[in-house]
This record gives sequence, structure tokens and C-alpha cells, in this order.
Amino acid sequence: MTGCPQVAGAPIMLERVSVQLDGRSVLHDISVELTASTIAVIGANGSGKSTFARLLNGLVTPHSGTVRVHGHDTVQERAAVRRLVGFVFTNPDAQILMPTPAEDLALSLRGRPKAEVAARVQETLETNGLGAHAEVPASMLSGGQKQMLALASVLIAQPRVIVADEPTTLLDLRNARRIGDLLLAQQAQVVVVTHDLDLAARCDAALLFEDGRIAASGEPARVIDAYRRACA
Repeated sequence: MTGCPQVAGAPIMLERVSVQLDGRSVLHDISVELTASTIAVIGANGSGKSTFARLLNGLVTPHSGTVRVHGHDTVQERAAVRRLVGFVFTNPDAQILMPTPAEDLALSLRGRPKAEVAARVQETLETNGLGAHAEVPASMLSGGQKQMLALASVLIAQPRVIVADEPTTLLDLRNARRIGDLLLAQQAQVVVVTHDLDLAARCDAALLFEDGRIAASGEPARVIDAYRRACA
């Protein structure tokens, strides 16, 4: 991709990547280099978007080809990639592991000095509108609050890459906008899988997936137009 804002350091690179899951081909011979700061991944259900996203932090292993994220091979250097890449799931209940927001955020900082953890947790809670809910059972939070907590638990670790798999799908318009604004404001490189074409249009670059292949890439308006035409 050219003509897009660049991130410092090596880009995300896939070379001849194919993926098979349960004996079924899901991605076919994908080669792409992603250097933009914010990248939208769009396409119909079942087109391969989520599988592509999961390749970027090693949740899915390629059947063939290589995936490198900022210089790290996602198979040979999986532990390093997991430290480098923060992943936000569609359903925050799959990501929130601890009983309360404060404990969940602290989990992302395990191994650091207690005073640092306490200060950063409190700051993150306040910044993301969760200050009054630090000790509230996470199960009692609203859908928007849960997704904000799931995203905050990724951001607090300061990853260099954030991959978000349809993070606004379960949210109302207001909360979806809040999550989108927060994602696009990050200094990290952001890859967001989304059905929200308004959010996709705000990114620096876009990929369109179709039948496990990249059907279009580049400037978001052009890629979104190609998607609309394919759906007509």
C-alpha cells in the first residue's frame, strides 16, 4: 500500500499465506504489506476477515506462507508477537478474565511494581469512564462498559500493534463511536475488522476480503466503493 501514513519500524507482512481450518481452505495465497497507521478490514461474513486478524497475533497458524509483524515471525517467535500485538475480541465476555475492572486491568500489568500497577490502573479507569466501577463486578457492567474495559485491558499494556475483531458489532451507535474514536486515536498501528463502513472510511487504508482472498486494497473510499458494488 502506498500513499498512506506510515508507522515507524517494520510493517505487517504476509507472503503467500494460506490457512486451512478443519480441513477447509479459509484463506488462499494472501500476500500483502501493511504500513498504514490505521487499517480497516472489511467484507462479507465468512470472507476470511477474522481468520486474517487472528493470524496477526498467532491465534491462527498459516498452513503455508509466512506472517511477520514488525519483524517477528508469528510462528517461530509467537511469544514475542503476543507481547507486541494486543487483540480485542468481538465479545468482551471472552476477554474479561477477572472479577472486577481493576483486577482485570492489573492482570495486563502482572510482573510490574505494585505502585506502578495501582497508579496506571486508576489512571486507565478514569480515562476510559470506568473510575466509578473499579470494584463493581465486571459481569454487572453494560455492554459498552465491558467493551471499553476489554479495550482498556489491551491498551494499558501499550502494545505496538492493536488488532480489533469487530469491536463495535454488539454496541449501540454511541458506544460504537466511542470505541472507534479510542481505537483511531492510538499511536500503535491499528488493524480493525469491521462491518461499520463509517469507521472503515476513517482509517488510513482498507482491505476488502472476498472468498478468502484480498479483492481490493488501498484508499478506504475506493475499497468501500468496491465492496458496495460487489454487494449490489
